[in-house]
Amino acid sequence: MNPHGQTVDPSRCPLRVRRGSRARAERGAVALEFVLVFPFLMMVLFGIIDVSLLLCDKAIITNASREAARAGVVVRIPQLSVTQISNVALNYTQQHLVTGGTATTPTVTVDQSGGTSPGSPLTVTVTYQYQGLVLGSAFSALTGPVTLTATTVMNYE
Repeated sequence: MNPHGQTVDPSRCPLRVRRGSRARAERGAVALEFVLVFPFLMMVLFGIIDVSLLLCDKAIITNASREAARAGVVVRIPQLSVTQISNVALNYTQQHLVTGGTATTPTVTVDQSGGTSPGSPLTVTVTYQYQGLVLGSAFSALTGPVTLTATTVMNYE
């Protein structure tokens, strides 16, 4: 029945009949498209998470090298040894690094080749191998681990 109260023969309305079967076919096509696109969307999502964690860890090792260099150059009697300066950086990274599973210990290199007199440079380098979570670990298996490095140079006071 139409809005005017008249009876309508369904055979005279082929579009209405086709619309129902087309809607079912479109729902099936949408489901298929979703199944095909979903893995790529998840890869993008996990890629964003992995890159965010990588950048966070880069900022942490940068801060660790800065903290260690600052601790090494301030006026202190006796001055901190190379081991003590390295421990400042390692302690900072142990408390702040975000790891996805097995954590690797950063490598800290302290260079006092210019001496320890006022105005001489102290160089602290922190190197860390980022393992990643889902995509990062799979990417690391193909290309090798991603190595992050941060170097800070400060002059003795």
